[in-house]
Amino acid sequence: MTDLTAPPRPHWPGPQFPAPQAPAPQAPGPQAALQPPDEITRGLFGRGRSVAGTYPLAVDALTAALLLAPSTLWLVQSPFEGPRSLAVQTALIVPLAARRRWPDAVFLLMSAVAFAQWLLGFPLLGDVALLVALYTVAAHRSRIRALLAACVLEAGAVMAAIRWEPAGTLPRSLAFLTATVVAALFAGLTAASGSKYLAWMEERALRLEVERDQQAVIATAAERTRIARELHDIVSHNLSVVITLADAAAVVSRADPARSAEAMTEVSEVGRHALSDMRAMLGVLRTDEKRAASSAPLPPQPGVAQLDALIDRVKATGLAVELTVEGTPFPLGAAAELTAYRIVQEALTNTIRHAAASHAQVTIAYQHPRVHVRVADDGTAGRAEPPTAGPAALRGHGIDGMRERAGMHGGALQAGPAPGGGWLVNATLLPAPPGAPGSAGRQVPA
Repeated sequence: MTDLTAPPRPHWPGPQFPAPQAPAPQAPGPQAALQPPDEITRGLFGRGRSVAGTYPLAVDALTAALLLAPSTLWLVQSPFEGPRSLAVQTALIVPLAARRRWPDAVFLLMSAVAFAQWLLGFPLLGDVALLVALYTVAAHRSRIRALLAACVLEAGAVMAAIRWEPAGTLPRSLAFLTATVVAALFAGLTAASGSKYLAWMEERALRLEVERDQQAVIATAAERTRIARELHDIVSHNLSVVITLADAAAVVSRADPARSAEAMTEVSEVGRHALSDMRAMLGVLRTDEKRAASSAPLPPQPGVAQLDALIDRVKATGLAVELTVEGTPFPLGAAAELTAYRIVQEALTNTIRHAAASHAQVTIAYQHPRVHVRVADDGTAGRAEPPTAGPAALRGHGIDGMRERAGMHGGALQAGPAPGGGWLVNATLLPAPPGAPGSAGRQVPA
């Protein structure tokens, strides 16, 4: 194969189909961050957690009320019943209504009230509120603060066990009250770990949803780019052939009517072939129901085997084209076959439109696992100096599209003036084995 060493390469003009750009991924807004996915909020626990997080003061006030009611009922039936004990118990439980807003302040306030109760000398069932306060500190504050609060409460438990012996004996009372303090501490620490884990799960689920939406946007943009590239190849080639044949028919219409009629017949065939190609390409955009309702099956995408028919249509324009196959053919896969076909099609289209050539040579060389596609002509495109402005500037997307196609299959493409004159397109493809992962095309870094 001939190495090309051309400076800035001219681009052949063609129908302008700008490649659509994928929209920039959008970060989740505040509303998305405040609304966890249904998988997390579904269920009784998830709904309860959501209500507790939305109305913390109401939930904590209800907790205090539910604890105050049985404590007051117990106090009324106990020998310690009286206005003073009722006031102390109320002061001990009511602060729980603000336990999650100010955990440290509530715990210290309740500890002070409990110490005053100890000085007054009567036990209360409402002392259970101290365990709830310790749980809140452990669940919402650092571990150091939780341990300090546990030490304070343990000191109070020792004082209560010595003074009142609620379990009957001092050792049993110490063991019982210490166990309740440790249980409240570890329950709070466990709740803190669970909340952090659930918050991480919510964030991860939201991030996955955003990434899923981004992938859908990227896939849509890639499909639009593929369709634009196919439209460019089909429309550009077939219109070039039709225009050339129509011009030829107009020239010879009077001198040779039979030849003019033959050229117009060829125009009709090329037009039908173009419509067939566009149906095959755009048919995949139909929904499954519409596709099932269509009685006409979609024709397969063209490949290397259809190059003979392509060259026959090009020959009808008056350009002499030869096809040469070198090496032992091997399966390329449908995607690589289509890429090789489109590269040859685009190169011949550019030859017809811009090269003023009389002869073109197409070579397909198999060199496992690579396949080389070479299209050379004897035209004047390589010697022409491309203009720098105006509509005739050689700035089309045909060569860029061919280069992108080759890159999708692990290859590369060079296009430029050939050393011996004319124009040369030289592409190398490295298709994946049919049936292997990625056989539809390899994506390589740009």
